[in-house]
Formats: sequence, structure tokens, C-alpha cells
Amino acid sequence: MEYGTIEREIHIDAAPEVVFDVVSSPEHLREWWPDEAEFPVVPGGAGRIGFGDIAGGTGTWVRFQVVDAMPPRLFSFRWTHEQGQEPAPDNSFLVVFALEPAGGGTLLRMTESGFRERGWDTAKIAAEYAEHVSGWDHFLPKLPAYAEKVGTRA
Repeated sequence: MEYGTIEREIHIDAAPEVVFDVVSSPEHLREWWPDEAEFPVVPGGAGRIGFGDIAGGTGTWVRFQVVDAMPPRLFSFRWTHEQGQEPAPDNSFLVVFALEPAGGGTLLRMTESGFRERGWDTAKIAAEYAEHVSGWDHFLPKLPAYAEKVGTRA
């Protein structure tokens, strides 16, 4: 197996402006992906996202830094780099949400890369890749319904 890039494509019945907000705003991210999110939505904006019971002390914080924020077309970020390190291709994953208008809604293309670049052995790469595939397969299906709900309120 290649373990290079995870790719997903989803059609969402909401305008690209709405979908951009849903994939880039910490307020909206918390509704379909992490349990907590703290970061400014600007290129270079550094912060973190949290999974699990953060308030109860059993959750996990993960480093997060915005790479590009170009509404309503593109949002990308690097994540999982160690505290105190600047995110780079050899110490973090790159996630890109590319959006384009499609049939009255939005076509979202998500890619995540950086598995082989981390310098890990094949077993570690395979395990991380499988974990991220599982994660995206769990969380991404929540995105369309939430974005459509947000779009009806807009």
C-alpha cells in the first residue's frame, strides 16, 4: 500500500461560503470534527484542536496551524506537530479542503498528506495512515448534514 495521501470527495447542499465557514471556523469545526478547537482563521494562525473529554482531563490536544484561508475556495492546515516546533512537511500532516460550486451546492475535496515524510518506519506509517483513514471516514460524513443545517440558517 502507498500510504501517501488520503483523498475524499463529498457533495454538500450548501453554498461554498457556508461550507468554507464550516471547515475553517473553530465554532463550526466543534460540531462535526474535534471536541474543542482554538485557532485564528488566518494564514499562519496557530492553535490547537482537542479530542475527548478535555474539561475532564482525559482528552488530547493536538497542535494545529492554518496554512491557507482563501474564502470560499480553499482552507488548509498542518497538524500533529510537537509543541514548540514550527509545522513542516517532515513533522506534521497537511490537510487541504478545496471547494468549488457544483449543482447548487459545493463539491468539497479533502486531502491529507505527509505520512511518508515523517521519517517513520513502514509499520508506523501504516498505523498512522489507517488511523487517519478511519477518523476521516467517521467524521467527514457528519459534515454535509451540519453544513446544510448552517446553510438554511444563513
